[in-house]
Amino acid sequence: MSLHPLPPAGAEHRSRSHYHALFGLVMLVNLGVIACQLYRHGWAELMASPNALAGLAMANIGMAILMRQSLVITALFWLATRAPVTWPLGIRRHLAKVYHYGGIHAGGACAGTAWLALLVGSLLSAPGDQHPPALRWTASALLGYLLGMLLSALPAVRARHHDAFEKVHRYVGWTTLLLTWGLAVQLGPSAGQDDARGGVPESALLVFLGMITASILLPWLRLRRIALDVQRPSPHAVILTLAGTRAPFPGSAMAISRSPLGQWHSFANIPAAGQTDFRIIISRAGDWTGQFIDDPPRHVWMKGFPTAGVAYIEVLFRSVLYVATGSGIGPVLPHLLAGRVRMRLIWSVRSPRATYGDALVDEILAAQPDALIWDTQRDGKPDLLQLSWDTAHDMKAEAVICIANRALTDAVVNGCEARGLPAYGAIWDS
Repeated sequence: MSLHPLPPAGAEHRSRSHYHALFGLVMLVNLGVIACQLYRHGWAELMASPNALAGLAMANIGMAILMRQSLVITALFWLATRAPVTWPLGIRRHLAKVYHYGGIHAGGACAGTAWLALLVGSLLSAPGDQHPPALRWTASALLGYLLGMLLSALPAVRARHHDAFEKVHRYVGWTTLLLTWGLAVQLGPSAGQDDARGGVPESALLVFLGMITASILLPWLRLRRIALDVQRPSPHAVILTLAGTRAPFPGSAMAISRSPLGQWHSFANIPAAGQTDFRIIISRAGDWTGQFIDDPPRHVWMKGFPTAGVAYIEVLFRSVLYVATGSGIGPVLPHLLAGRVRMRLIWSVRSPRATYGDALVDEILAAQPDALIWDTQRDGKPDLLQLSWDTAHDMKAEAVICIANRALTDAVVNGCEARGLPAYGAIWDS
């Protein structure tokens, strides 16, 4: 392979810029709403309208919840990838950033909490007999729980205490839903007062809250127990075949758990050659995965619908270079097997055949004879950015999709983007 020296990086780039832009857009819209409310009614009137404040809080929090609903996520990916490859690359490269939808989720959660804080301020500052104590306590408790969820989602906290973050969002999330219903019901008696000030009718609050609740419950209505066929090619990885379950679309993931009330983790769905079943690759990357490999269950629980992942955006490009490390081959393999676009693979992995088995490696090479499988045990760790740049230049790739750990993903994605080559990878957003 010829060596193509990396050109100097352009303006500083960060792979989360689209995430931040969407977050900022949500905040700007909310600032526009509050400016409009202040212009029309003034501060005193706004603070005297608890239903209006509650409606704005619920609208934002509802948006945050919907942006984590698998059907909504997949619909966003489907819409973004309707653009044909004949469109200018400058447009397609931005459409492919659809997976930064987490910016809307985080923006909605923050804005909704801010509106709720105004609601609590409104209730606490009103005369003592204007609102019942239960309403004030419910709103204050809800605000406290939401602030706790926001604090647990801060990047530094989430990275250091990921298990705690998951538990807070699971159990506190259900608690906040119950408190929100309590708040909406208790606000009912003041709806008539608020209507004159542009407030939200009680019926609208309850209907909207019902939609949010249905969105949360829907995945649980598809809870099912699936039998497993477990292959353990090494102490580092297991390959699960989910028997009797039809393979979802390429580029999707499903959440599985050993127990419905335990931890849930999403893994890429890999079609099994010549079968309707599909597979999941789990590599050792923490306590949960380590226990799963050392003591694999005979069944797992699955809920919800297939959710599109970052690599689903490949169809926006004529040619794609996939860069994967270790178990990152799991999300990439369905695309290699589907062969929907011209592609090439770089897989950096420690002892690939010993770790993942001959059958999997042979399957990859059958789908991608030109794949570069870099054995880090034999050849050491490669310079993935330089290797990606060389390969993308040789194959005239329109985009690079990297599935690796956070440090390597940032290095490859930011390095390519800073030099004008569209690149994509997980952003570990909240």
